[in-house]
Amino acid sequence: MRKKIIAGNWKMNKTADEAQALLSEVINMVKDEVTGDVKVVLCTPSLYLASAQQQLTPGGKVSIGAQNCHEKASGAYTGEISAPMLQSIGIEYVILGHSERRQYFGETNAQLAEKVNIVLQNGLVPIFCCGESRDLRENGDYIGFVKDQLTESLFHLSAESFGKVVIAYEPIWAIGTGLTASSAQAQDMHFELRQHIAGQYGDTVAQDTSILYGGSANAQNAAELFARPDVDGGLIGGASLKAADFLTVVKAAQ
Repeated sequence: MRKKIIAGNWKMNKTADEAQALLSEVINMVKDEVTGDVKVVLCTPSLYLASAQQQLTPGGKVSIGAQNCHEKASGAYTGEISAPMLQSIGIEYVILGHSERRQYFGETNAQLAEKVNIVLQNGLVPIFCCGESRDLRENGDYIGFVKDQLTESLFHLSAESFGKVVIAYEPIWAIGTGLTASSAQAQDMHFELRQHIAGQYGDTVAQDTSILYGGSANAQNAAELFARPDVDGGLIGGASLKAADFLTVVKAAQ
């Protein structure tokens, strides 16, 4: 049975003191108030990963994730971090292919296939992002475009390896714009992606794959989104930066 997951993507936000305060608040609130079977992943800036990992209680509901990693295990790549580095400090999850990485840093489907490989080789869980622009949504084959992202970056994997991947559908037009896909739009795309996975790996693998929604989900719309049968949680941006709002989102996934 697939997991319910709420992953908070802090992006490039919070000073060290602010991050420490938010992390402590979220960890304590989840421990005290979240009783359901939901995994919480906090994807902090890389500078804070080691200290964040040390704050966790073993066996708790909260895990720490990175926002990106390089496709090589080591080398002369100034400023980058590698999957072996993340594994060495106990990090469990890594966001790959976020639309901002694709847009601002030119990440391609082929490059992301390499990143997925190195992440899995090091025992980490990739949260693989996919999604379409507003222009594609309104004027093109946006479903085919998003399916191609999965095909080109993930479908080289064995069924066993694919089973370790988390998908995050993030309509680019709904990220940081104040727009949000309706719960029906989210469900439609998640259903299409699950069918696409089933076509490659079979229905059992597809039904076991967690597909998160990642387009401006927040405390106001989370419950409606997560009530849809193919929406298994969220990749949360702005709402993850306020503990109370984030906790409301987490509780909506219980």
